[in-house]
Amino acid sequence: MEHRIKNLDARFGAQNYHPLPVVLNKGSGVWLWDTDGKKYLDMMSAYSAVSHGHCHPELVEAMHEQAQTLAMCSRAFFSDKMPLLLERLCSLLDYDKALLMNTGAEAIETAIKAARRWGYSKKGIPDNQAEIIVFDNNFHGRTTGIISFSSDDEYRHQFGPYLPGFHIATYGDIESVQKRINKNTCAVLVEPIQGEAGIVIPPKGWLKKLEQLCKAENVLLICDEIQSGLGRTGTWLASEHEDVKPDAVTLGKALGGGLYPVSALVGRADVLDVFNPGSHGSTFGGNPLACAIAHKAIDIMERDNYLQNSASLGAYFLEQLKILSAPSIQSVRGRGLWIGVDLDPSQKTGREICESLMKKGILSKETHHTVVRFAPPLMITKSEVDYALEIIKEVFVA
Repeated sequence: MEHRIKNLDARFGAQNYHPLPVVLNKGSGVWLWDTDGKKYLDMMSAYSAVSHGHCHPELVEAMHEQAQTLAMCSRAFFSDKMPLLLERLCSLLDYDKALLMNTGAEAIETAIKAARRWGYSKKGIPDNQAEIIVFDNNFHGRTTGIISFSSDDEYRHQFGPYLPGFHIATYGDIESVQKRINKNTCAVLVEPIQGEAGIVIPPKGWLKKLEQLCKAENVLLICDEIQSGLGRTGTWLASEHEDVKPDAVTLGKALGGGLYPVSALVGRADVLDVFNPGSHGSTFGGNPLACAIAHKAIDIMERDNYLQNSASLGAYFLEQLKILSAPSIQSVRGRGLWIGVDLDPSQKTGREICESLMKKGILSKETHHTVVRFAPPLMITKSEVDYALEIIKEVFVA
């Protein structure tokens, strides 16, 4: 079965990913099983999308119940589920309004459109002159618009021409941002912690300085919390660690409970009110099925103390990794249950480490060849973290 599945993928699939050589067919909680019945501990949780664990029974029940009632209706009509989710998101995160989409990339594209129109209608930037400041090593998605401001050639190669209006500043350097702000700057788009770059945390106080600079210059601060938000770092939003309140925030991943793609842009009224009927939309955005799942996902996170679990077990996990003595490890960093291990490429590559972990029953994924990420479901227990640590020690010390 495994061999046939891999052959079918190679024969009929566009090769836009390089997966580890494992074929999965079952998941429950923090565990996954392959087609041969081998069990694995999931230390990736689908880039934070499976923060609730695989096939959470209450989420599956909510999905099943809503799918049997009303799964989809056009935004040409009201549904009884979307306004409830909008209210819940705004109340939870203390924002005025929200706009629902499907994928994280769609949320970012929504944020870009909102920022530009806000710049024209609220700030008075001349038409078609709005500029947005982004950062090196950013990752916000792979649409043609988003890759236009990526600093990674892998995401851009032969996909041009690129969308203008973006300037790349140095992550963690406030002076680099100051140099790029001008009268046409409408927004700064930033990951409070860079995920795909390898769980890169900016210098302490930098995000706060960025917020203060944006306020002084009448520029929107938009935080991409698609991976870092909803408890991943031990708080609802990673920006909370610096007591920062962005003008708008993008959400996704965990919002869908690991069952369905749901994303959102939440923010101040003056930012979201730039949209009018016809200016933006999505056939599936905010559909009843998505809203029922997302609402239940938030309920479970709040009730079962996912944030506290992420904060406490994340600190423990990080501490244990930092004291691990292994020649291949250069540094370890993280916040909550989101940890990156920097490798010495002359010793072992990230791919080699991840393949070794896989053989011993741990699934994770490298990024940029030299960083191994650990981001388990937020409902993981201490005994499961300890189990993972034992295998991680075996692999790294070997």
